[in-house]
Formats: sequence, structure tokens, C-alpha cells
Amino acid sequence: MSPKQPRVEEEESRVTIPEQLPVFPVRDQVIFPQMVFPLLVGREATLRAVEAAMMADRMLLLLAQQDSAREEIGMDDLFKIGVVAKVVQVMKLPNGLVKVLVEGVARAKVLESVQGDGYLTAKLVPLLPPNRQEIRLEGAQRHAVALFREYVSLNRALPDELLYSIDTIKEPQRLADYLAAQLNVVYTTRQRILEALTPYDQFLELANILAHEIEILQVERSIESQVRERISTSQRNFFLQEQLRAIKRELGEEGEDDFGDILAYQTKMSEVQLSPAAREKVEEELDKLKSMPMLSPEATVVRNYIDWLLAIPWKKKTRDRHDIKRAATILDEDHYGLQKPKERILEHLAILSLVKKMRGPIICLVGPPGVGKTSLGRSVARALNRKFVRISLGGMRDEAEIRGHRRTYIGSQPGRIVQSMKKVGVVNPVFLLDEIDKMAVDFRGDPSAALLEVLDPEQNTTFSDHYLEVEYDLSQVMFITTANTRDGIPLPLQDRMEIIELPGYLTEEKLQIANGFLIPKQIKEHGLKEEDVHFTRDAVLSIIEEYTREAGVRELERMIAKAVRRVARKRVETKKKAAATIAVNRLKTLLGIPSHHRSKLTFQPMIGAAVGLAWTPVGGDILKIEVRTMPGKFNLTLTGRLGDVMKESATASLTYIRSRADELGVDQEIFKEREIHVHIPEGAVPKDGPSAGVTLGTALLSALSGRRVRGDLAMTGEINLQGEVLPVGGINEKTMAAQRTGVKTLILPAENLPEWEDRPKGVGKGLDVHFVKKVEEVWDLAFLDK
Repeated sequence: MSPKQPRVEEEESRVTIPEQLPVFPVRDQVIFPQMVFPLLVGREATLRAVEAAMMADRMLLLLAQQDSAREEIGMDDLFKIGVVAKVVQVMKLPNGLVKVLVEGVARAKVLESVQGDGYLTAKLVPLLPPNRQEIRLEGAQRHAVALFREYVSLNRALPDELLYSIDTIKEPQRLADYLAAQLNVVYTTRQRILEALTPYDQFLELANILAHEIEILQVERSIESQVRERISTSQRNFFLQEQLRAIKRELGEEGEDDFGDILAYQTKMSEVQLSPAAREKVEEELDKLKSMPMLSPEATVVRNYIDWLLAIPWKKKTRDRHDIKRAATILDEDHYGLQKPKERILEHLAILSLVKKMRGPIICLVGPPGVGKTSLGRSVARALNRKFVRISLGGMRDEAEIRGHRRTYIGSQPGRIVQSMKKVGVVNPVFLLDEIDKMAVDFRGDPSAALLEVLDPEQNTTFSDHYLEVEYDLSQVMFITTANTRDGIPLPLQDRMEIIELPGYLTEEKLQIANGFLIPKQIKEHGLKEEDVHFTRDAVLSIIEEYTREAGVRELERMIAKAVRRVARKRVETKKKAAATIAVNRLKTLLGIPSHHRSKLTFQPMIGAAVGLAWTPVGGDILKIEVRTMPGKFNLTLTGRLGDVMKESATASLTYIRSRADELGVDQEIFKEREIHVHIPEGAVPKDGPSAGVTLGTALLSALSGRRVRGDLAMTGEINLQGEVLPVGGINEKTMAAQRTGVKTLILPAENLPEWEDRPKGVGKGLDVHFVKKVEEVWDLAFLDK
């Protein structure tokens, strides 16, 4: 609220100031003598102080708060010098607040606080100005007035009428208070003026404050002038350019363009092989550019757009390698195994050599981390003699990342598909879309929906990017996508891709990869030669089976790197050049205590236990299920951090056993007098899924009937209430887990037989595999006691 002008009177009426007055705390304001100002009352204590003043001589002591944000205050929270004011009017507002109009009378200083009846009270002494007139006072007054006039001339918020009142005020004290009341400064600065005891000191404080404020206002004026000058220059240039264009039109020279960048665009357009639609669009944008001021923002947007159209490849491509044997050799050099994707690439090469032109295949490699999905993309590009480009889709949640932003937005640009095509510079690269199963959806759109057009061979010939506004042909691109699981890929996307599942590596395959790829790579990266370090076969097998537990080879590579690193350090410290042999007995020193055991199984017959198989994101694993019964009221307890689906499988298995208890040799009284506890070890690891149904049923029947289960047998399959064994997923990964742990016999659902017949080479080698349709077939194979 802006301060009011103080009253100007010819003769000051005599006012008697009491020695003790109620205190009115003021926020963010300082009131000066002879100043009339409205104050709002919100605190209960302040309202009582106003009522006390109205009951007495209508006078208050106005003190400013030191901290305006503080609600509960005492005398220590207020400045000690304030103004004695007279209450002119009290008015109650509709919102419940009270408005008090006060008029400053004189400065006063607090001597001590006095306990009031619910409000602050203080003893005070008035601070009256001296009556003597001094030469230095007159000089200080003139200097302050001159600065104030300059301050008003620079500050647009103050009217010039304020200057007329200065000449009518004769008393120095009133003049100083008048000038201070008009300053647009914080209340703490006003408080400094109020606390100046003499008019001379007040004029000096005013002069310092005014000089500082004038300097700030001059800087503001200077900045404003510079901005106005720039705008004026831009307008002048625009006006001159328009005049130049008008003169050219009059002379008939409008078609002769003098601007170098437009000529450069026309030259480049003749060199680039654009599509007809793109060429037409560039010509249209160049016509717009000719009629625009070169320095206008719109011209910059048009130039950026033309740059993008001319920069991306439209017809330029690399020549494919048609030598299938050479391509196969390159693929085998870079990756061991992975026969399915290699065969698919070679098939594509063979067909390409026959038809010369075909749409690029869209392949999705699905498998656990570390099996070589991403690196296979680079190898494919090398085998085909194509350029390679990769983008990661993990965590992408904005559709504009794929399709780009429309040109209406500031800073807009094409999507990452077109950006990558510009980066690679040809229309037929190998394009890897990594982690396609980890895209997200939010309010900005669904990027997987935008990918439908990219990955559909029927649509990607006319891919539409929001920024380009012309169709772009992606049909010659060979797209390879990667994912860890099929579940994370939207079904419409799965329908558009050829999915190739990559199981984890077998122990023998890991051994070959370590000896052929990983060990030579790490020796070279650590500055050693192959003859400096030698890993024995048993040492590598020990690292694979005891120090890692994964489907891929990433952790294996880290362990090999750790061992080579230790050898390199010792070689530097001892300065010995002798070759180092890493055998099994050195692994504990180099790598520490093994974190895994070669086998979790004892292979001994068991009662109340069975071995199942589970799928995990890093490959397959075995799952030992244990069941115990104990006296008590019948109840089924499930522990081991099981998910809802696995709990339901346990309930379904138990229901089937109870329904056929007499045929299975189970005493019905058990279900009344025994409590059943099912536990799956490694309780900190979450477990879920229906594939443990037959294992749960076997362990339950063993515990209830006392029959022994074979310890060298593992099984997987879902069970229903009819006792049927239903198909499950992850057969390859589960089979490899059985091989790793030394299981001899494997039981699988009969409906998984087609998947088994299409398994990779080496998966299931050495296993006695049985395919079953009913759970009774499982029990015939699993139980030693018939």
C-alpha cells in the first residue's frame, strides 16, 4: 500500500504525548510524523491495543517489526525507535479485519516495556528536533532536494506533482520526513532514516539512499535504451530490405536472387538425389525464403528445415556383400554359436543376390542379458558391408522421440529415426533398436505405437516424420531389435517382427567363447601379450561354474578381466617377465572365495521334496521344493516369497491329490489332523509362475504318502484340476539349467515337444527327456516306491 502525503499546516497544534502508550507492531512499513496512513489489524493483541487507545487519548506507538514474517512477537522483535500516532478513524471490514487510519505525530524511543492487558505497552520518550538553524543543515537540505528532483524525473512510478509540494514546506524536519515517505525502498532503509536523530543526519542518510537509487535507475534507462535501439535497427533493416525488393520488382529483376545462401541451397539441391516430393517441398520453401527478411526468425526456421531435407539420404546407399561364405566367416569370427540369427542373415544375403532388390527384414532378437544381441548387430553390418547405427529405446516415453516435433514449436527437430539416418548417410544401413521391451507410456504418448509404422514392411516405405512433412522410405533399412523378454514387447509390434529367441550359452560354449574371444581381448586391453598369461581349461571351467551364474558371458568377462588385472599388477610390481599360468589353485587368490557352487543337488532320494526348473531374466535355474507335515489343524502354509500364481498352483495340486487320495494311497485322516508347510529355499528371491505345478504336486504327494522321489530328476509343467500337464515357457533355458547342475532325467509337458525339437544344438545333450500329458505319468517316473 503506497504512503499518503503528510499534511502541511501553517501552525503545528500542540499535542501532549503520554509517557506510556499501547504498541502497534507494523509489518513492512515505517510511518513518519505528519504522515496519514491506513493500517490493517489482524492480530488479536494489536486489536486490543487499538481498543485501549480509543478508550484513552486515541494515541498509539507504531513500531516496525524486525522480521516481518514472524507472527508471535514481543518487544524484543520490534525496533526501539518508532512514531507516536493518533488514531483518526477505525473501520471494520466485511472480511473480519479492522482498518485503522493513523496520523504520525512525533518520533519516540522505547525506554522499557510494560505488561499490558493482552497487548504490548511501552514507556517512551519523544525525540524532538533541535530548533537551531545551521549552515551545514541548509547545505545538506539543498543537496537532498536536488537529488530528490533527479530521482522523481527518472522514476516513472512517481508523479511530477510531488515536486510542487517541496517548495511549500519550510521546516527542515517536515521536509526530511516528506522526502523519506516518497522513497520506493524497503522498510529497513526507511527505518534508518527514522532513527536519524537530527534533520541534518536525516538529510545525509536521504542523500546516500537517493544517490544509490539514481544510479540504479540510470542503469535501467541505459538498458532500456539499448533494447529500443536494437529493435529500431531491426525494423530499419526490414524496411530497407522491403524497399530493395520493391525496386527489384519495378526493374523486373525479382527472379535474380542476390542472396548467397539461396544460391547455395539451389546448387546443393541439384547435387542431392531428392525424392520428387522432397524436391517440390524444398523449392516451395526456397520461394518463401526469397520473400522473407534474411534476419527474421521465420527465415531461420525455414533454413533449418531446408538443411534437414538436404542432409538426410534419399537414394545414396552402400553396395551389399553377396559373398555368402565371406559373410559367414565374419559372423563366426565375431560370435560363437547364435546359429539361428546367423542363418537368417545368410538367407537374406542369398535372396538378395537373386532378386537384387528386396525389403529389409525386421528381426527381433530375444534373450537374457549378455548373450550378444547388441554386438551381433555390428557383426551383421560388417558381414553385409553396410553401415551400422544404433539407438536405445530403454526408458523412452515420448512419441516425438520417434516421429519428431512439428515445425511450429521452437527448437523442433526430426525424430531419432531420421536423425540417425542423417548420421549414417545412406538409405540401407543396419539399424539396431535396442531394448525394445523397455519403452514406457505417459501423457506424451506411446512410442511403441509410433514404431508400428517404422517396423511394418507394408508401411515404412512412406514413413511420416512430423518435422519433415514429406514421406521417407525406410524399406531398404535392415532393422534389428533386441529384448530380454517377449512379455515386454507390445503384441502389435511382435506381429510385425520375426522373433528369434536366443537361449543362454552352455558351459562348453562359454568355454569356447572365453578361450576364443574374452581372454585374448582382456590380455590385449591390459597391455599384455598372449604368451604372458595362460588360463588352464579347468580354471576357466571353475570361473564359469563357481564364480558366475548367468545365461550370457558379461560376468565371465569381468572375472577374466579381474584375474588378468591382478597378474598385470604383480608383473609391474615384481618386474618379472615370466609367463603367468592361471590354474584352479590360484583362483581363490586372484578372484576371492567362489560365490556359487557347482551343484545345489545331492542326487539322493528324497521324501517331501522335488526338483523343479525355473526361468529367470538371466537364464534358467533349478528350484528345490520342500514339504513337511506336522500334527495340528489342517492348514496349508506357503513360504519362500511366492507370488499369487505359484500359491494358486500349490492349492490346485493339493486339491487334485485330495480328490484322488484313496487311489494315490494317501490317508484321508491326514487332511484333518496334519498341517502342511510348503517352502522353497532362497526366500529373499521373489518366485512366481505356474510352471512349478507338477513339482509342487510331486513334493506334496511324497510328503503325504511317504514315497521317495528321485534326486537326479527335474521337472517343469503347469497342472490343472484334471491332472493334465500344461505347456510352459523357457524350455531351452530350463533345460540348460538342468545340464549345468548334473540332472540325469528331465520331465517336460508333451505340448512343448515342437519347441524341444527346434532347440539349439547342444541343448539337452546327455539328458534322458520324457514328455508327459498327465501328472500320473510324472509320478510314475519320479517315485522310487511304487
